[in-house]
Amino acid sequence: MAVDPSETPLYIDGEWHESESDESIPVVDPTTEAELTAVPSATAEEVRRATHAARTAQSEWADRPAKERGDLLRDVADVIEDNVESLAETLVREQGKTRSVAAYEIEASADIARYMSEWDRRIEGDVVPGSTRRQSITLLRKPYGVVAGIVPWNFPVSVFVRKFAPALVTGNTAVVKPSELTPLTTLELMDLVDREVDLPPGVLNVVPGGGDVGAGLVSDPDVDYVTMTGNVETGKAIMRNAADDLTRVSLELGGKAPAIVCADADLDAAVETIVGSRTINAGQVCTCVERVYVHEDVREAFEERFVEAMAAVEVGDPREDPDMGPQVSAGELEKTNDAIRRAVEQGATVATGGTTFEDPPAETGYWARPTVLTDVDQEMDVVREEVFGPVAPVVGIDSVEQGVEFANDSNYGLSSYVFTERYRDAMRIAEDLEFGETFINGSGGAQQGHHIGWNESGMGGEDGKHGAMKYTQIKSVYHNFD
Repeated sequence: MAVDPSETPLYIDGEWHESESDESIPVVDPTTEAELTAVPSATAEEVRRATHAARTAQSEWADRPAKERGDLLRDVADVIEDNVESLAETLVREQGKTRSVAAYEIEASADIARYMSEWDRRIEGDVVPGSTRRQSITLLRKPYGVVAGIVPWNFPVSVFVRKFAPALVTGNTAVVKPSELTPLTTLELMDLVDREVDLPPGVLNVVPGGGDVGAGLVSDPDVDYVTMTGNVETGKAIMRNAADDLTRVSLELGGKAPAIVCADADLDAAVETIVGSRTINAGQVCTCVERVYVHEDVREAFEERFVEAMAAVEVGDPREDPDMGPQVSAGELEKTNDAIRRAVEQGATVATGGTTFEDPPAETGYWARPTVLTDVDQEMDVVREEVFGPVAPVVGIDSVEQGVEFANDSNYGLSSYVFTERYRDAMRIAEDLEFGETFINGSGGAQQGHHIGWNESGMGGEDGKHGAMKYTQIKSVYHNFD
């Protein structure tokens, strides 16, 4: 990496800058607990410079032919694909992802950039009949202007690209704040793009920092649209702050994804999917299964296989590519262990795992144990509150209808899962679940789909046609030619 993030962490108006801030945020390796570096947090004035640069560049950028904007994003995708190994190595160090999952995130980031670039010649308006003789009405899609992106720590590269790629291809410019926990891979990618892509100054800006930087972006008068991925309370605060200027907001927030395992389900397939979902990235994924509802007819058989599979998950140094690495920080590990302790106090049984790691992979590191909780009921905290760690409570259900009722009994509405061999049940359950996305007998989304949360899981959505078009607003033009 040519840029030293401890010295020149700000990318504003096409150049790297030192920060005038007295505040630096340490970036810690969650495997060794060693400080990798400390990245200065942008000052309020530096945030203003970034948004002003984006505002100044926006008109000329929007005037470019859309294909030129798409070509530059395709160049970004090429750069990411050419640097998967080095970017993944940095991601493993700062976030604790296993090597293969880190590489997958980098590869997915290239896919996002390439997919979004292809909307350059697919942004369509409408022509509708007029209301008077010789009148025609065209509805055009225009950019909002300056987009502020706030990126989480759990997928710092793919969400970074997920924010700026659709914003740029539709003619907006962007200012992005990486997470204070995991800014290094984002800054490394920005350095590569700066050196290898002919991106005009001011079109894409990066300002690292904590909550003050995010709040500054949301309230900045030059910002027209805020897109944020993170927790619910932060999302609510952003909406309150954005209300003063009626700034548009898109939020991808937390989840409490249910998995309904029907009596006729392929139990081996269900176990494999749920274990993978619950332990990828140490369970720190908002779409992962957070609660498992199993029909009583197969609950005992399911629990036996599920406990065995979770106990067999290999936890270790992410550089060696085990099944699961550490959690990202001491604070996240403590939240996970606190959720387990409270569940036990409320009557749950630890079938495997728990809060104590008798033989951890190393003396240092934020190691959580893959945990299955049984004897759980619907009212326990572990069923109702997001855990964001490798903890899976299992709740017995008497019927499909009860499974849907329990699943919908939540403030969240992001992802949901169904396991059944009956087509009719699959379709009925999917229709009745009050979630933005439902996976039947599997997991994993796609760029051409749409990732959106309902209820307190967010608003606005990402990916696909609707994820691209959300960065545009409609302008009506009335043509009178009589």
